[in-house]
Amino acid sequence: ATRTTSADVERADSGIGQMPVRKWRNRASETLSSLQAWEAHRPCTDCGERDLPVETDVQNCNQRRADLCEKCRKRRTERKESVLEFVNTEASYGEDLRIIKEEFYLPMQAAGLLSQEQLLGIFSNIQELIDLNENFLEILQEEIDQAFDQGDDDLMTVCIGEVFLEFVNMLPAFQTYCLQQSSSVNMLNALEKEKELLRIFLNVSQNDNTALRRMNLRSFLMAPLQRVTKYPLLLSRIIKATTEYHPDHGSLREAKSRIESHLEHINMKTKQEGNTWTLRSFRQDSKKKREVINIEMRETALKTVGWLREETRFVMEGSLQLAQPPDGQWVKKGSKTLKFQNMQVLLLVNMKRVSETSLESAEPGPVKDAVLVLIRDKNNGKFHLLREPLRLSNCIVSTDPDCDDTFELIEIRREAFVFRDSDRARTHHWFRQIRRYSRELGSWKKRRNALPNIMISTPHTRP
Repeated sequence: ATRTTSADVERADSGIGQMPVRKWRNRASETLSSLQAWEAHRPCTDCGERDLPVETDVQNCNQRRADLCEKCRKRRTERKESVLEFVNTEASYGEDLRIIKEEFYLPMQAAGLLSQEQLLGIFSNIQELIDLNENFLEILQEEIDQAFDQGDDDLMTVCIGEVFLEFVNMLPAFQTYCLQQSSSVNMLNALEKEKELLRIFLNVSQNDNTALRRMNLRSFLMAPLQRVTKYPLLLSRIIKATTEYHPDHGSLREAKSRIESHLEHINMKTKQEGNTWTLRSFRQDSKKKREVINIEMRETALKTVGWLREETRFVMEGSLQLAQPPDGQWVKKGSKTLKFQNMQVLLLVNMKRVSETSLESAEPGPVKDAVLVLIRDKNNGKFHLLREPLRLSNCIVSTDPDCDDTFELIEIRREAFVFRDSDRARTHHWFRQIRRYSRELGSWKKRRNALPNIMISTPHTRP
């Protein structure tokens, strides 16, 4: 028989002694017990609370829900339902807008029932609202689809507040429509009594057109008013179901504040024009009151410069103190010798339109123009311009180390102004922003090695 050597013997044990094996097994058992204990008291991924119910359903494929407490599970469900309600009701509102255009406006136009001026008086800026709704809804639906594609069944990655703020420029379009609503209804009533064919068309449409759901034209014309007043309620529901640690929580609150401020402004404008109807009233705290004032000033500035709203960006706005030095020696005497007056100042830039979305949310396009609008403090309920807007392409902005609490703006061949804010840091911020656009747009920048002061021909030139 062949004798087997020690090298040919295959070991059947683990290579370690019996005592280490028992210790290792005991340690593994203790570790498993610790893991099970941690699993039983793991923290909730949303609120951090412990003592969660142990997940016993081994078929549960949504592991994220097993890491939530009962309260947070319910909150996520409520948030998902609120987000879907926001998107679905926006889609329904858009369908009503398309009915207004396709079932009323276009047939009335094709049949020659009303003139173009009369159609504009009744339907106002309905096409602008349609375009805004389509773009807004498209972005919202993309957010929903992307969340589902990434496995986010709770829609926690959908940020309604951020999207709403991107389309905040749609609020002035609602304002235009709401302020014309009273005159639109009065015109429709008068024309319906006057024109028999129009009256027949509206009656037949309501009774025989199934797309109208037996609703008349007046009911559909109320859709934008109902939608804009429903935004705060829908946003409030999402805010209530969104934890304060969610990245969209701050944007949701800001969006709600912005829409409420616009609604207050619409109510105020409606009362000023003598209309009896108003939108739903909201509690007006100091913050909303300031925002309403800002909306009024923006409208005054836009009306003055005559730019398109979608091509205008408000870079800065707020209260500044303004003085006009009598000569060029004010720096030596110090700013204390100047007589300052409070002024509302708005820095506007006119930009090339780069997309259909809000200019505030995307990278700005090339700047075509920039102006500084000076508005006196409100008097008798209205704002008044101090003078025509200061075109920054014709201005030189400078500061002096000896008077670092002010900065000077000189309009070439015309006037000089000294500005300051009550806060020195904000004064410097105003100076940097105004100087930036002055340098970008100033015609003197095209001259090789040219200095701005060379082109100044004014008695306010400093020595």
